[in-house]
Amino acid sequence: MFPVLALIFLIVPVVEIYVLIQVGQVIGALWTVLFVVLTAVIGVQLLRLQGLSTLMRAQQRMQGGQLPAEEMAEGIGLVVAGAFLLTPGFVTDALGFLLLVPAFRRWLIGLFRERLMASGRFTVQGQYHREQQGHDGDLIEDVKYRVEKDDR
Repeated sequence: MFPVLALIFLIVPVVEIYVLIQVGQVIGALWTVLFVVLTAVIGVQLLRLQGLSTLMRAQQRMQGGQLPAEEMAEGIGLVVAGAFLLTPGFVTDALGFLLLVPAFRRWLIGLFRERLMASGRFTVQGQYHREQQGHDGDLIEDVKYRVEKDDR
């Protein structure tokens, strides 16, 4: 894991510097700096709106007695988006703006969830009991689940 992170911390700044130089040669240094600052300001405002929306949905779920797991995962995605948006450069800003798109963020969260489940390191086990109602449907009265970590 450490070699991958070290590689990322080396490659991302080099790519950002390259893109900034190329853009600066086309539109000029001052305009490049202004665009980088402008994308950061716009991104932070959008991030604030997305964060408040996610927080409100999490509070609604908690008031309904539900665990806001999806909203917590989206919050992590928004933190990553904020880090990208505050990092100077066009490539990280593009990634940050992409994470601000709810559909993309949810797709990415689903992808991570599937990979975690497929890896066998995390499993979700559920159990419930049924109580027959006066109609044809069953009512799930009590649901208990446990997330297990398999240290292989």
